[in-house]
Amino acid sequence: MLIDSRLKAVHADSGGTDPEQEQLVQQLLTSLGPEGVDDVLDGTCTLIYLFMKWLREAHEAHEKDVVEYVVPTLVTSLKMLPRSVPPEAVPMMAGLAIAAATGLSPTLWRKQYGDWTKAELTPLEATAFLLAEHINRMTDDQDFATRMITEALTQVEEGEREE
Repeated sequence: MLIDSRLKAVHADSGGTDPEQEQLVQQLLTSLGPEGVDDVLDGTCTLIYLFMKWLREAHEAHEKDVVEYVVPTLVTSLKMLPRSVPPEAVPMMAGLAIAAATGLSPTLWRKQYGDWTKAELTPLEATAFLLAEHINRMTDDQDFATRMITEALTQVEEGEREE
């Protein structure tokens, strides 16, 4: 939901994020508690994994390497956001994307470096956002990445109901 709302805000010509929505997001995160925040972080890593999986498959269909074509663009975009993404967070986000591109769980890959720091939370969100936006541009559909995740969640729910 968070990534989808960020994508919609960017494309709405609103000139930025809605302060009321920002407040609602902060209230939600505060209400979750530490375990809930960990779930949001794991969920964001899962989004990154799913986005990179889709990108890997799309690039492989054209005999291209996803790391070669997506990661440099991601790094360049992250570096263009110095107020939101400190330079020291860029290598971590690139590594996270590469891990996902090679089929590794970003959450498990990250665990070797310890807990997430507060300074890495916005870069993590930005990474998921930029990957979703990359997919949307590739497909020429502003809602493709959101629909892809919604469909994946629906399939998981249906599979759980059948069991």
